[in-house]
Amino acid sequence: MNWNGRVSLSFMVGAVLMTLFIGTGVVSLFWLPYDVDRIDIAHKFASPGTAAHLLGTDALGRDVLAQLMSGAKVSLLVSVVSTVVAVVPGVVLGLVIAGIEGRIQSVLIRVTDVGLALPGILVALVLATAIGAGKTAAIIAIVFSFIPIVVRVTIGPAKQVLALEYIEAAYSYGRSRLFVLFRHVLPNVASVIIVLASVMFASAILVEAALSYLGVGSQRPEVSWGLMLNESQATVDTAPYLVVFPGLAIVIAVLGFNLMGDGLRSAFDPHQTKAVIA
Repeated sequence: MNWNGRVSLSFMVGAVLMTLFIGTGVVSLFWLPYDVDRIDIAHKFASPGTAAHLLGTDALGRDVLAQLMSGAKVSLLVSVVSTVVAVVPGVVLGLVIAGIEGRIQSVLIRVTDVGLALPGILVALVLATAIGAGKTAAIIAIVFSFIPIVVRVTIGPAKQVLALEYIEAAYSYGRSRLFVLFRHVLPNVASVIIVLASVMFASAILVEAALSYLGVGSQRPEVSWGLMLNESQATVDTAPYLVVFPGLAIVIAVLGFNLMGDGLRSAFDPHQTKAVIA
């Protein structure tokens, strides 16, 4: 893992957006301006900018800011859990497959390619529908759609490292295959995995929002940005802010992780020639 000591502009912007997203999710664990289920029909469709409701209220008088903050918590939880649960077994499987030689390796790689060929959102939708609607179903669906990606991305760099001369030297000292994979290969492919994980965080947020929008993700009393978009469809003409705010939240979170991934790619790539900020 070779950090070139430089920080790109995209990394800095991504870090700021990620801090905003993560900070909002963490704060929502301890404080919300209103209960997300607090119904106040007398103040339904309150316009944004009022002292009582900074971002307005929805058709039932529920505070939009409180729902956005709660939605950040759900998106943060789903993205972190699904990414970690997918990366750990995916990296292990990728390393093991890279360490196997011959026809068995080719067969396992082809099996992984089949998993990659399936559209991730379609796999997630089918699994979530089969398991049942809810946050847990969304996490399981995302994990199953992510694991083949992690496995395939790990195999290539791992095979390149295994072809280096110092790996042969390690074998000559009597090191086992597993020792070489996890002691010598894993640290050298870690940068690729870190960059991939940052992109997967963004993808998990999008998939969770899509599943919730389609009705198989988070359900009330939990709040999801995708669920907010689903519920705001009927009032998009009279209260467009109900669509704008959750949509903007998704864009900010996803953009932050993608910019962070681009910045990490620049930092770990020794051949990167983009302009950077020292």
